[in-house]
Amino acid sequence: MKLKKNTKVGKLKLLLIIILIFSYSTSSSFATEIDKMVKKITIIKILDKISSKNVSLELTNGKNFQYADLQIKSIKCKHSEFDDDPEIIAYVQVKDLSNKNNNEVFVFNGWMFSSSPSINPFDHPVYDIWLTGCN
Repeated sequence: MKLKKNTKVGKLKLLLIIILIFSYSTSSSFATEIDKMVKKITIIKILDKISSKNVSLELTNGKNFQYADLQIKSIKCKHSEFDDDPEIIAYVQVKDLSNKNNNEVFVFNGWMFSSSPSINPFDHPVYDIWLTGCN
């Protein structure tokens, strides 16, 4: 009896290895492109409506920052993928520490857009916050 080699299994393994190498190389280059757009520092401006003082702050993403009665945390900040209309967006969470009887966890929890802050506005009686940049 003559033994036959199973060439279909060998070809299938080779094809699978080629697909894995191709997908790894394209996903790693895609991941590096995304990493170039995502930044580690979010730059915001805070306006105190009562005293009319304007302060620019640099927030490290993932860390809480306390400014007066506000606790601000920037989760993510990135530049848009499109060069023709540059946009800076950031995911920000803000807590009002002065309100002890607060049923809501955050005063603001969402995406901020640098070019149009009215899309998802930060609404507070004393402070205004604007996104100005990412580093």
